[in-house]
Amino acid sequence: MKNKTICVVGLGYIGLPTAALLASNGYQVVGVDVSTHVVDTINQGLIHIVEPDLDAYVRSAVTAGRLKAFTAPQAGDIYMICVPTPFHEGEGVPQPNIDFVLAATQSIASHVKAGDMVILESTSPVGTTQKIAEVLSEAGVDIAAIYIAYCPERVLPGKIMTELVENDRVVGGLTPEATQQVSGFYRTFVRGAVLETDAKTAEMCKLTENSFRDVNIAFANELSLICAKDGINVWDLIQLANRHPRVNILQPGAGVGGHCIAVDPWFIVARDPENARIIRTAREVNNRKTDWVINQIKIAAADVTAKTGRKPKVACLGLAFKPDIDDLRESPAVHIAQALLSQGYDLVAVEPNIQEDNRFALIELEEALKSADVLAALVKHRQFIDAEKLGKFARIGVIDFCGLGD
Repeated sequence: MKNKTICVVGLGYIGLPTAALLASNGYQVVGVDVSTHVVDTINQGLIHIVEPDLDAYVRSAVTAGRLKAFTAPQAGDIYMICVPTPFHEGEGVPQPNIDFVLAATQSIASHVKAGDMVILESTSPVGTTQKIAEVLSEAGVDIAAIYIAYCPERVLPGKIMTELVENDRVVGGLTPEATQQVSGFYRTFVRGAVLETDAKTAEMCKLTENSFRDVNIAFANELSLICAKDGINVWDLIQLANRHPRVNILQPGAGVGGHCIAVDPWFIVARDPENARIIRTAREVNNRKTDWVINQIKIAAADVTAKTGRKPKVACLGLAFKPDIDDLRESPAVHIAQALLSQGYDLVAVEPNIQEDNRFALIELEEALKSADVLAALVKHRQFIDAEKLGKFARIGVIDFCGLGD
C-alpha cells in the first residue's frame, strides 16, 4: 500500500494536515490547491494556517521529498478530495453548495485509472459521493473499475495532527468492495477503529455528529438568554447543573461558528425540512444568540455616549470561531464585528492568532485595554483568560460573552 502515490485536492485546514501526515507515514503525496500562495508556501516547507505541530510535519515531508504541492492535479493511485462545502444563502433554508467538490472531481477525472481509489473527505450532503461517481462516469471513467468512498474527518482544530491518527473513522463506499479497499488504506495510518458502512450512512453520520453538537450548544445559548433576564450567571448555573450524574450541558458563547457545526445542520434541514424541526430550531437559536450579542454591545456603547457625550470605542476580543486557533470561517465574532462596523461604530479587534485582516483594525490586547470604552469578550483565547486584568483597565468593565472567568 505504501508504494502508492496519493493526490490530495485542497490544502486547507484538513487537506494539508492529511497530506503531511500521509507523507510522514511513507507515502508519496502530491497536494493540489488553486492558490499559488498556498502552493508556494508549502513547497518552501512552510505552512499558511495555524495548527500545533503541523509546521514540523510539513517541513519534514517537504525536505524528505515526499510532499510537493501543485496548482493542478497530478497522477496518483489514491485521490482524496478535501475542499470546502459551503451553502447558498437566500430566502428560506440555506442550500448545500457542492460546486467545489464537483469541480475537484472533474479536475482529477483525466488521471483516474482502473484500480484507483477516489475518497471524499469534505463534509457533504447525503448523495454527494454518488454524484462524484456520476461526474467521473460522464468524463469517461469506468467507475466499476475504481473504488469510490466517503470518509469524513472528525478532528478538533488545535489537535488535528493527533486526532487524525487517534480518532475512529467511518468509511462508506458506493460498493462493499470500495468500503473494504478504502478502509484498508485508512488502517495504514489510523490507530483508532475504522468503521465500515455505506456511503449514504457515512455522509449522514458526519452531519448527525455536528447537528448533535449544534443542538446541545443551542440549549446552552438559550439558557444564557433566559439567565441574562434574571441576572443569573449562566456559567455558574451550568457548573452546578452538571454536577448531576446524568447532565452534561455545554458552554454558551457568542453563537456557533466554524465550517462544520454552523453549516452541516442545514444540509439535513435542506434535504428534509418537514422532519428536521429540532435541528432547524437549534440553528435559529444559535444565530439569534449572535444578534443578541450585537444588541448588548450597542446598549453598552449607548450608555457610554449618554455618560460622556462622545462616540465610544468598541474592542472585540477574539475573531476566530473557537479558542486558540486562527480559523475565522463562519465565526460569530467576525459577524458581530462586521455588523458593528457597518453601523458606524468605532471598532477595533484583538485576535492574537492572526497577523492581519483587511476588514478590521487589529491591535494588541494592552492597547485595547487602555483605549476602549466597551470591551466585548467574544472568544475564550488563553491570552484573555484574566478577568481581573481586563476589568482593571476597562472603563465600564468587560462584557463577557464567552465565560472568561469561568
